Amino acid sequence: MNNWRADVRLKLEDFVDSLVVQGAKQNEVYDAIREEIEILRAAYAKDLDPADEPGDVEEPSDDWPAA
Repeated sequence: MNNWRADVRLKLEDFVDSLVVQGAKQNEVYDAIREEIEILRAAYAKDLDPADEPGDVEEPSDDWPAA
């Protein structure tokens, strides 16, 4: 059931390695990833699911031309 965690780790390792090969320092990459995760968490906390917000919901149009 935790196979996805192993997949995350492998993909992160590959991602970090690819940036280090391009010239980035490993610690700077880790810091940048942490910063971006915090930004994503904050955005998610603000807007968990836009569909849950009250407001007008546009109904699909029935103005399709006859075939």
